[in-house]
This record gives sequence, C-alpha cells and structure tokens, in this order.
Amino acid sequence: MVQQSVDAVKAGSWEWGIHTGEMRWDRAGLTLLGLPGGYERRIESWLNLIHPEDMPRVMAATEKSLRERSGYEAEYRVRRPDGTTGWVQSRAHLELDANGEPVRMLGKVWDTTESRMARESVGQALRYMSDAFFAVNRDWRITFLNVEAERLVGPAGEVLGRPLWEGPAGTVPELEDRCRRAAADGRPTGFDIRWPTDDRWYHIRLVSVPDGLTAYLTDVTERRTQAARRAEAERVGAEQAARISDLGNALADAVTTQDVVQVVAAHVLPPFGASGLLMLCLEGGRLNVVGSVGYPRTFLSRIDGVPAFAGYRPLNEVLGSRLPRFISSTEEYEQLFPDLTGNPAIARKNAWAVLPLIASGNAIGTCTVSFDEPRRLSADERTLLTALSGMVAQALARARLYDTEHARAQALQRGLLPRALPSPAALTPAVRYLPASSGTDIGGDWYDVIPLSAERVALVIGDVMGHGLAEAATMGRLRTAVHTLANLELPPEEVLAHLNEVVSDLGDDSFATCLYAVYDPVTGYCSLARAGHPPPLIVRPDGSVECLEPTPDPPLGAGEPPFSTVDLRLPDGSLLVMYTDGLVESAARDIDTGIAECTQVLTSEYGRLLTCPPPRPRTSGRWAGGRHGTDHDRLDRLCDLLVGAMLPAKRLTADDTALLIARLHGLASGNTAGWPLPEDPVAAGLARTHVREQLEAWGLEELAVTTELLASELVANVVRHARGPTRLRLIRGNSLICEVSDASATTPGSAGPPRRTREAGAAVGLRALAALGDPLHRRGQVHLDGAAHRVDRHTAVRADGPP
Repeated sequence: MVQQSVDAVKAGSWEWGIHTGEMRWDRAGLTLLGLPGGYERRIESWLNLIHPEDMPRVMAATEKSLRERSGYEAEYRVRRPDGTTGWVQSRAHLELDANGEPVRMLGKVWDTTESRMARESVGQALRYMSDAFFAVNRDWRITFLNVEAERLVGPAGEVLGRPLWEGPAGTVPELEDRCRRAAADGRPTGFDIRWPTDDRWYHIRLVSVPDGLTAYLTDVTERRTQAARRAEAERVGAEQAARISDLGNALADAVTTQDVVQVVAAHVLPPFGASGLLMLCLEGGRLNVVGSVGYPRTFLSRIDGVPAFAGYRPLNEVLGSRLPRFISSTEEYEQLFPDLTGNPAIARKNAWAVLPLIASGNAIGTCTVSFDEPRRLSADERTLLTALSGMVAQALARARLYDTEHARAQALQRGLLPRALPSPAALTPAVRYLPASSGTDIGGDWYDVIPLSAERVALVIGDVMGHGLAEAATMGRLRTAVHTLANLELPPEEVLAHLNEVVSDLGDDSFATCLYAVYDPVTGYCSLARAGHPPPLIVRPDGSVECLEPTPDPPLGAGEPPFSTVDLRLPDGSLLVMYTDGLVESAARDIDTGIAECTQVLTSEYGRLLTCPPPRPRTSGRWAGGRHGTDHDRLDRLCDLLVGAMLPAKRLTADDTALLIARLHGLASGNTAGWPLPEDPVAAGLARTHVREQLEAWGLEELAVTTELLASELVANVVRHARGPTRLRLIRGNSLICEVSDASATTPGSAGPPRRTREAGAAVGLRALAALGDPLHRRGQVHLDGAAHRVDRHTAVRADGPP
C-alpha cells in the first residue's frame, strides 16, 4: 500500500555528504532513478545517470549553490540502467557547519517527464504557429522566440539571451514604454504597431508572466488596409453626400440663370480640380451659351448658337444620347472627333466631362466641366458628376422660367413708365428705375416730369403698395390722373387730394405714396406736397445736403385732405433728389438709416459731382445755370453712383426702386418784366405800349404786333369780367410768355370748387380765351397763382435772338 502511494507520487528524497561524497536515496528516489537497492552510494553513481547534454547545466547549478550558499534547483534528464530516459526536477538546501561551510545537501526529486513533454508540446506549437511569439525575462532578455518571431527579431542563435531593445524592437516608437507598463501593471494589453523590418502592421498582445513578459504579434496589415479602404469609401461617400447637399442648398437659393452658373462654378469646379465650366441651353433649336468660366471668347463665339443635334458634335452627341461623355486627354478627343482637332487648343483645355442636362424628361442643354491638364476621372467621380448634373438641370429649368417671367414683368413695368423724359428749360432731369431683383410680380413705382405754363415744371414720384397686375394698373391710373391734374394747373395739395380720391375709390386695400413738386424758374420757388412718401433730398450748389421734412401726411387711400404744402426758394443749380423707399429701406436697413446713408453718399463720396461748375450753356444766356448736354451726363453718372452705393449689385432686393434727380435752372434776371394796370378800359392801350417797348429792349421787335394784340385782348377781358388789381407780365425764356392776372379767387377752367365764393359768371371771358387756339400760340393755360387769375400765351422766340 505504501509502495503504491510512493509510486503514484513519483517523488523521493536524497542526501549528499559533500566532504565524504556519499549520496543516499530513499526507496522512492531509487525507484524514480531506476537504481537497484544494492547500488554504490557515491556521487559518481548519480552523475553517471545525468544526460550528457544536461550535465553542464546541472553542474553549474550545483557550483552556484555551493558558492553562494544558496538553494539548489535543476531540471535534467536521467538515463536509467534499464535504458529508459526521463525528466526529473531536483531541489535542495545546504547544511552548514559552525564555520559556515557546507557539509551536507538535502533535497527532493520528482518525475517531470509528463509535464516536460507537455511543455515541449506547447513549445513546439508556439514555435511553429503562424503568429510571432517571443518571451523575455525580467531583465528584458529574450528567452524564447518562435520561427515567425525569428523573421522579425532575428535568428534564435543570435538574439537569445540578448536584450530585446538591441534589435528592431528598439526602433518601434513607444514599444519599450508600453512593454514596461504592461509588466508593471500585470494586465494583458494590446495595440497596433508598424514593424520596421518588413514595414507591415501587427497587433501585439503583451501578457505578464511571473518570470517576465510574453508577446504575441498578429499580422493585421490586410485588415488595416481593408479598414482603410472602407474608411476611405465612407469618407468619399460622406464627401459626396456633403457636396450634393451643399450644391442642393446653393441651387435652392439660385434665382436666375446666372445665379445657377455661379453656384455650379463655386461648388462643382473646386472639388474636382476643374478650371472650366460651359453651360448651354437648348432654345429655338439651337444651343446658346448661358454661362462660362475659364473659356476664351474666341471659343465661345464658335459654339454659341450652334444648331442642336447637328452642330458641335461633342455637345450634340451628348444631348442626343442623353448620356455623359468623359474625355481624359486631347489625344482621346482627337481620336473621337478627328474633324475638330483644333478645338482643344482654342479652348485651352485638355480633359472634359460633358454632361446632359435633363429636366422633367426633357433635354434642356449641356454642362461641360473641363480641366487644364489631362485627367481621367474615377468611377466615383463620374457617378457624382452625373448625379450633380441632374440637380443642375432642375435648377436651370426653374431659373429659365424665372428669367422669362421676370423679363416679361420688367417689360410691362417699363411700358407703364415714361419712355423718355421731357427736357424743359427749367431743369435737367435724370432717372433710374430698378425692378426688384427677386420675384416676378410687377411693382408699382413710377415717376414723371410734366412741363407747365410759364416755364414751370411739375415733378412727381410715387409708389403703389404691393406687387402685381392690380398695382401696375393703379400706377397707370395715377400717372394719367397726375397729367390731367397738372394740366389744370392745380397746386400740389389739390393734386394730392384728387389722387387720394382715385386711390380711395379702388377699395380699402389700395394705398399709394406720392411726392408732387412744382418748380417755378422765374421766382426760384419750389412747392412740394407729400403723401406718406420718403422726404426729398436737396443738394445746394455748395454741396450741402438737406433732408426736407414737410408735414408727414398719410398715404393716398389712408387719409383725408387737406394735404400740406411746403414752399422753398432754391438757389439756381440746386439738385432735387426724389426716390421711392426701395432705395433706402430693406429688411436689413430701416428707412431712417437708409436716408442718412443716402445723405452721406451725396455729401461725401460724390461731392465732386455735386459741386462741379455748371457746363457751358448750349442755348441762350437767358437761363442763369447751364442746361442739358454734359449736365445731363453728370446727373446720369450721379444716379449710377448713388444706386451703386445704396443697392450693391449682389444684394437681392424685394422692392422696386425709382430715383429722379433734377438740377434746377432759374431764369436769369432781366428776362421778366411786369406792370400794374388800372381797372379801366385804357388798360388795354397801356398794355400794348408796355409790350412794344419791352420787346424793343429785348430785340424781339418782330413779335411786337402779335404780342400787343394778345396782351390787349387779355387785359380787355380781365377788365370786363374780373375785379381788383390787374397785372401784366412778360417772360422771356425758350418762348415769350404774356401773362395777365387779376385779384379774383376762382380758377377758371378748374374742375375743383372755388376757394372763396364769388359772383356767378366771373372769368367767363378767361375760360373762352383759355380755349382759343392760334398758330402763333404754342399753348394757353388758365391757372391759379396765389389769388389771381392768369392767362398765358406762348409765342415762339427766335433761337438766335439776342439775350
């Protein structure tokens, strides 16, 4: 029973007398070593059992123990007398004498054959496994490495026992630090490294063991490459999605065809490294260039307007097949189109992507993206360009529809405005009208210049609130009404009162603003009335700018008369600046700020234009300031500068803008003459005398007979039908005006009620004279001037007459 237990344990004890050389084994030890009971108990008997290959290691362990007075441990093979071989593990300790010298070694021995075979089996598997494996001890010296590790670290015969960091591992960034942290923490860890000897990627797993550290290296180069490819594909996909999204957002904001061209140039060319863009639309059976970037005019002129499907083959084939064509070089282009070999040199391009533009199933044109250098687009790039072309086509179709409708609206709008402004002697006008840059509805902004009698001029500007055909019709009605009322010589406040009635009759939802002014060059006075309209700006000859703030009356259709009037005496050469709110007001700028900015522009930036000396007169010297000619050119330039400063070209505007600038020209002194006349029949004779003498002084004797007759008739009629002081006045301008006034308070010929009652039948003769026609008279008017009746007769004056 005891023997069975000993055999099962396979362990025994031994004792070696160091000085005597005697070595004793117990029964289990003898069985383990295969020694018979009568063996010779000498150290030599044990040494003869040790395998020769293991002898050096056993002796070295023994010498070390004796030398250092330390424990003994060794694993070695024994060759038994019966011819079998086995592995044993032996451990012992020393007994020392009183002098500290070793006298005896006592130890244990046990069979390790099975565990050794197991370890060797594991070692064999480690040695030939596909992953690299190496082990280091606590001194970081290599104690084991398999075949794959030898390929990375070096041959086992050269590197075993050497520090790991002396080889290639020492050049791997951060590897030593991570290995030391793994050994200190005692926890497995893993990370990817690039190994220097083969420039491949490995995942290294570090495992701390009691006697050092082990490392497993798995080649992950292909996995990383595939992951990188997937990441690159995902990145490209994300970039493509972002590009499509960005282009879609930008195209959604594009309104006109040029907007679409600019968006494509900004969002498609840079990502592909392209330098040229050519967009053509199919119109009337021809391909017309609607936008281009990076192409010379000589090339554009060759393809603009070519017949569709029969003209320029690179475009027509794409348009006909509805399939894109990608040409990577000039050589490829010339092979495809041998009859067009000169075009690449003219276009200065070397690669092309010609894309059809298809919208709602219809081919509407082509879009060409081109490159300065040969370029072969990848499959992903071609797919992306094809997708983008569909979005461009939809945006271009919308933009073309907008352009068409916007052009029609502008044509209708301009048709409702004056085709050309008159050029009265009293002022030089310049005007600008800018339709809204967004939307296709017609606006209601309008303006006009209306010559009146006695060289006076009416200026009007207005804005019907809203956009559409109804507002345009209202604007047309107001223009017609203003002309009618101006010809009746009504003062500004009465003109606005009648216009208010016109707008009120259109309904509660109709409103309009209006500014009406009358300038008299004889007196230099300007009378203004404003109904809810922005105030005018007055630029005086010294360049100072004044914002006129008359009493703010409500818009037309929102208030009731009376409207207030402001009378200003303006120096000769002053500018009267009238405008609609589109010039000074927007979503980003309130009207007060806009007016202040407009005033600043007129004051500072364009002071040179405002204060420049008047141009040389082209007509007679009867007008104090210069007229027309270069003066009109300067005012045109001023309009452009003011509009450019207030409405930058790239700023979208939701409202129309009208701008009317007039330089005022007063009548020079010495060109008017007036006389009071008695309320007596002799007044007619006095009038003839005054007229004859004054015309002789002016050198207009040839007009004396006609003008005397006119003045006599007018004075006789006033004396007969009116009352109060009578006055005769002659005005020499571009025509000779004979004016007779009385002190009555009714306006003959006026459609409005009299300001004060008077006896019926008054001024009947004046009405009759006002209706007379005569070839010698340019026109006759009856109008209210203060509290006086006045009849004007205009007689032609020689252009070369003396001043």
